[in-house]
Amino acid sequence: MADGAEGAGGAVKGELTGGCLCGAVRYTLSAGFRLNPYACHCTDCQSRTGSACSEHMLFTLADLEITGELDTGEYDQPSGGHSTIYGCAKCKARIYAFNNGREGMGSLRCGTLDNSADLEIQHHIWVRSKQPWIGLAADAKIMDEQPRSTEEWVAFVGIAS
Repeated sequence: MADGAEGAGGAVKGELTGGCLCGAVRYTLSAGFRLNPYACHCTDCQSRTGSACSEHMLFTLADLEITGELDTGEYDQPSGGHSTIYGCAKCKARIYAFNNGREGMGSLRCGTLDNSADLEIQHHIWVRSKQPWIGLAADAKIMDEQPRSTEEWVAFVGIAS
């Protein structure tokens, strides 16, 4: 499991499809450069989702084809980065985000994938703010905060393509 893609059950390789809760937005993510999925346990994600964590996958924006009406929200990250969040204009399901600190990359919300049940999330960030009732596998790759550079992201979660 050199890059961790096998741990995702191959679920993040090749062309991927997904969409929002109501079906008004659909997307195709063509086979291309992407990182393995990870769970974020930061308090921002907890507040934004109303849940204990959120699942993300970094991908190349040029690989995304999307149909349906999107709306946006904006947020200044504690890291200093500025995020633009794209979601369905009708049901408000978040699809992906762009952070100006990662030019050309987007962060896909993994729960919007048609095959989201096939994912095996093995990488967890911001575990210092993880809800205490969430258990992680003994072999999970964890980080108290998050990678700070592209190189650190690649080293931590690995390349999926």
